[in-house]
Amino acid sequence: QVQLVESGGGLVQAGGSLRLSCVASGSIFSISTMGWYRQAPGKQRDLVATITSGGTANYADSVKGRFTLARDNAKNTVYLQMNSLKPEDTAVYYCYLYITIVRKNYWGQGTQVTVSS
Repeated sequence: QVQLVESGGGLVQAGGSLRLSCVASGSIFSISTMGWYRQAPGKQRDLVATITSGGTANYADSVKGRFTLARDNAKNTVYLQMNSLKPEDTAVYYCYLYITIVRKNYWGQGTQVTVSS
């Protein structure tokens, strides 16, 4: 059984920073993609950023230059550093894991990020 535990959400003023962390536990294979999606009220869940086990990162255009995704394979952990936050970044952020060998997606429970103007 795979579990994803997120932390680091909260309330911040526009222009501020937050760092989200997600730890994966269970039957984790080394070849996988991890990252974050987000969902604002009344909207669909959208990609924020993902990173492969080899370290190749992919970002949504809306966060490029402001967010940085990093990965520690030894700890099965990903970190999302969010700088220059904007009110439109307000959403529930979900950790994501895709295990290539079994072709399965896993999701965390979500953590709220609120950016006030």
